[in-house]
Amino acid sequence: MAQTASAPAAGRPLVIFASFAGSLVLGLLVMLWALGDMHKVTTPGAIGGPFQLTDQSGELVTEKSLDGRPTLIFFGYTHCPDVCPTTLFEISEVLRAMGKDADRVNAYFISVDPERDNQAAMKDYLSSFDSHLKGLTGDPAAVTQVTKEYRVYAKKVPLKDGDYTMDHTALTYLMDRDGKFVAPFNLNRTPQEAAADLVHYL
Repeated sequence: MAQTASAPAAGRPLVIFASFAGSLVLGLLVMLWALGDMHKVTTPGAIGGPFQLTDQSGELVTEKSLDGRPTLIFFGYTHCPDVCPTTLFEISEVLRAMGKDADRVNAYFISVDPERDNQAAMKDYLSSFDSHLKGLTGDPAAVTQVTKEYRVYAKKVPLKDGDYTMDHTALTYLMDRDGKFVAPFNLNRTPQEAAADLVHYL
């Protein structure tokens, strides 16, 4: 089942349920596909689709940018307290373990918080991680579009001090050289093992 990064707040049963339900949909999708029953529900191709976002350098990135290389995609936000930086660190370690082959892989961190994650914020945040990682953001409509295409659950959660956090699906997507969804990418292994797996998709 897909993981969900949740805000550290109590008394939010409806938000927790919604977060669980959103992740359950993607988790069920992946499980049925793995069991060979996906034809009864949908296909792996149902995950992913057209989008237009901008990376931390101001370059336009679309679904066409995925063509020709395997791609790792993680959705999150720069104010995320733990899951996002941990996952981006793990992806960075995999890319470093790949050596020069990392130049043949796309790795995207897509923001679910366009209100705060502008180009400058993404550039500053990603300076702590591997240079192959690109941070993608856009206006709210563009972000909503990509989260729908990738079946990502994302919800703004107000905090008592007037600030807010985000509940979101915490899953690393592996897309193939044709931009088609393969499976959730397993980061719960050594960087060398994960890198050796990713090399198979080059």
